[in-house]
Amino acid sequence: AQVGSRLEGIVATSVDPPSQVHGFRYFRGGHPTPNADSVRAAEAILKSLSAQTASSLVIFMLSGGGSAIAEKPIDDDISLDDLMATYRALVLCGAPIAEINAIRKHLSAVKGGRLAQAAYPAQQVSLLVSDVPDTTLDALASGPTMPDSTSIADCYAILEKHRLLEQFPPSVRELFQRHALEETPKSDDPAFVRARWWPVLSNKTAVEEAAVAATRLGFAVEVDNSCDDWDYQRAADYLLEHLRKLRQSVSRVCLISGGEVTVKVTNGGVGGRNQHFALYCAQKIAGESITALSAGTDGIDGNSPAAGAVADGSTMERAKAAGIDPAAALSSFNAYPLFDKLGDAIITGPTGNNVRDLRIFLAF
Repeated sequence: AQVGSRLEGIVATSVDPPSQVHGFRYFRGGHPTPNADSVRAAEAILKSLSAQTASSLVIFMLSGGGSAIAEKPIDDDISLDDLMATYRALVLCGAPIAEINAIRKHLSAVKGGRLAQAAYPAQQVSLLVSDVPDTTLDALASGPTMPDSTSIADCYAILEKHRLLEQFPPSVRELFQRHALEETPKSDDPAFVRARWWPVLSNKTAVEEAAVAATRLGFAVEVDNSCDDWDYQRAADYLLEHLRKLRQSVSRVCLISGGEVTVKVTNGGVGGRNQHFALYCAQKIAGESITALSAGTDGIDGNSPAAGAVADGSTMERAKAAGIDPAAALSSFNAYPLFDKLGDAIITGPTGNNVRDLRIFLAF
């Protein structure tokens, strides 16, 4: 009771919680782009942290999606509309999540270790539900409580690589053109002396659980995460080749791959990277006894209501019989209507956790 009377907190989430804790304030931030509540949440967090002292204990609970759900631009001239436009450009550019988050960190007042700076000199503990590779945990939610391993120089290289600068609104573009950004805190910053980080869940957890389930169903299981952050076509071709080789010696095989693939979106259809991946696989496995599933563990895939989709050797034939052109759906990034009509869209609703994507292939 004594601890409870002194406990206060702020929750920023993309969905309304089923219940609320007394003494906590709640904000429904936007995802995958920030909204007004995202900014209000970030401002409330910063104000709360500014009141902490060396005798305070601050517990951060971070998960995937945090980059958008709580956000405040580093420069007051960047409006909410500008912020949303910047996020859209980053999400659609086809860059890996670590590169996207490098840009986000340097444009944010709360990312890239800046919440840790704001909480100093309090003792800090961060509990992590990770949607990033285990080797880049500072990319989780754009690393608000961790030393930033990326630099301003990295940002300029990423902008050049993906030709992003011209896609940003003027207020953001001018910051880069004027070289006006401040560097994020690094590992030698005093803010991290009393900070600790504990991973709670990660993609590895999801992959291991999927492997256990497949083994119980009588499949020989192989895990291959080597194509994490690859282009979707390259990843699909690689994994299907691996699956076919495995099938030569095993009658029932399951190949599991965790992480994410990249898709550079050039048209405004309805879908996401997982459904796009599954539809591409459908073309490659037509007529074969192969099933391919790709889904996001958060229950959200792109701008669709689905988490992902499942395809098999009959997907192409069934789509054409339903009057749908799979090639057109793929080229227009419009996979969701196809899978929805076939009953093969995976719709779970938001799961409350985000530990990246799962791709599961079955051959029998």
